[in-house]
Amino acid sequence: MEILSSRTILRPRDYDAALEFYGGKLGLAIAREYPAGTVFFAGQSLIEIAAHGRGDTDQTFQGALWLQVRDVYECEAELALAGVPIVREARREPWGLHELWVADPDGVPIVLVQIPDDHPLRRDVRTPSTGRLNPSDQ
Repeated sequence: MEILSSRTILRPRDYDAALEFYGGKLGLAIAREYPAGTVFFAGQSLIEIAAHGRGDTDQTFQGALWLQVRDVYECEAELALAGVPIVREARREPWGLHELWVADPDGVPIVLVQIPDDHPLRRDVRTPSTGRLNPSDQ
């Protein structure tokens, strides 16, 4: 299977509140609009807010959105000024990432992550000669 692109589709209870949150409060740029939805750029991915496809039963998104940012502490200050409730303040986690937790109007968890320069996610763990992962780094 060859994946060419991907996006996360959210079907909020209140479409307008979701648009205000993702576009206004988080400041995501619009990639595309269509009559029943809006797609936002989110780094190398897309987040689609769909006003269609929601059934009569209440749906709960069981995952979380993981969004990498340059400075999580600066984001925390910006979001607080914008009136976004902070679920969990920005802090360095035991695994080395700096994380800030917020939630969208439907309670979808959003993890804003800053990856320090010295973190393993920033290292190339492939063996130079083969391009394969080095077994000691797995």
